[in-house]
Amino acid sequence: MGREGAKLREALKTGLRHVAARITAGGISVLIRFLTAPQALYAVALPQGVQRVYFANHCSNADAVLIWAVLPPEVRARTRPVAAADYWLKNRLRQFMGRDVFKVLLIERLRENRTENPVERMMGAVDEGSSLIIFPEGRRNESDELLLEMRPGIYHLGQARPKVELVPVWIHNLNAVLPRGSLIPVPLLCTVSFGEPMRPGADETKEDFMARARAALLALAPKEAV
Repeated sequence: MGREGAKLREALKTGLRHVAARITAGGISVLIRFLTAPQALYAVALPQGVQRVYFANHCSNADAVLIWAVLPPEVRARTRPVAAADYWLKNRLRQFMGRDVFKVLLIERLRENRTENPVERMMGAVDEGSSLIIFPEGRRNESDELLLEMRPGIYHLGQARPKVELVPVWIHNLNAVLPRGSLIPVPLLCTVSFGEPMRPGADETKEDFMARARAALLALAPKEAV
């Protein structure tokens, strides 16, 4: 009876956590839309039912949440941000938000702490049916440059899983909504621009693809930002 009781308590605990996660996810989506009034712009239609890796510029801690929030609910449900483990495991609240609400794919930031290759982890998530949100710059851009140097993980992922669409995404104005170190968001209009899906060409080199991916991102930036 003791073992069965423990199983029942664990099942109830898990069920309550899932319910809380769904309620929280809905609330966050509404809050993001209220604070940023995000405008999603699409270069082409992106049909549902297609696995994608959304790769974006990185200017704020809320970047992944904003992209996640503007996706259609059916797409959002199977899309996972890829983010640093040390950030999302810092306390219980972040653990709940990362694990249960956003279903973040956690990556160790420091090489010496890694037990798995980050690209292999992403391939595993794709093989399980997930779409991903990634930031090839690897860190928030706090420089005067429009876009930092991009890491080639997206190229290797595209080569290994050629059926997955790679979609460039440009986020504009979110860093003004939640400046570094700020706890209180400032309501401002944000835009999230989705570009045309792309894939590495059969004979395309890593350098050529990364240059093309960078150009695709920069092409989405508003003219006043360039």
